[in-house]
Amino acid sequence: MDNKFGKISRIQACAAVRDGKTILEDLSFTAPYKIMVPFEKENDGIQIMPLCASAGIMAGDSQEFSYHVKEGANLEVLSQSFEKIHKMDEGSAFRIIEIQVEQNAILYYYPQPVIPFSGSAFDSTMTICLEDKTSRLFLLEVISCGRNAHEERFQYRRFSSRVRIYRGEKLIYQDNTCYEPEKMPMEGNGMYEGYTHMANLFLSEIYTGQDSTDKEINLELQEKIWQLLDEEPDTDGGVTRLTTGDLVLRIFAHRAQTLQQLADKIKKLYEAIH
Repeated sequence: MDNKFGKISRIQACAAVRDGKTILEDLSFTAPYKIMVPFEKENDGIQIMPLCASAGIMAGDSQEFSYHVKEGANLEVLSQSFEKIHKMDEGSAFRIIEIQVEQNAILYYYPQPVIPFSGSAFDSTMTICLEDKTSRLFLLEVISCGRNAHEERFQYRRFSSRVRIYRGEKLIYQDNTCYEPEKMPMEGNGMYEGYTHMANLFLSEIYTGQDSTDKEINLELQEKIWQLLDEEPDTDGGVTRLTTGDLVLRIFAHRAQTLQQLADKIKKLYEAIH
């Protein structure tokens, strides 16, 4: 990978519990990134928001992000704005994300939507390690067709996003999204099917250690999510329960805001379960 800036841009953050509240125990970053002072949440968790001095992702950008959520901590990772992947006359950009969630900890990875501009090429790899069933994860990704208002509908060269989630040593979920619009019918059946925005969500199973109670809680959560999807006429999507009990969602819409509002409602359902 040709990195025109000669270095990799990095973020490393570690959340831990002190005096019953989540804090940032360790933090480091390199240009063009920095992290805002954490926002406190009502449940003694914190939100952090990486800030970027750049206008977006450019050709040759190389990024490595690492997040560690220690036992009992509650961390939410946000982003400051829609992520723009700019036009690239040649080359591409890449990002590697490594995440570790320990026992009884929870991570909400909740960034703003991604906008791949015409001619852009971007590759992202995310690896998440959940220590055991008590480790909770809410993961969101929203991908747009490009700058639709500028008539740049599916005109990017490549958008690749590979996600692997482990529980202990076991791989429990893998998604390998790789879109190359020149080679694929992006608006056809099995793809976006006429929509312009897509949301991918992963919700780890709620675990209390009581099998009958856990089954009831998770089935009720799934049913409430289906109700939200049925009540939203401008979307199309579904919920899949994995053999591990975790939930995976894929939802399509014509506006990013529609997906964000729906994701907010789903997140509130998930947060309400302790």
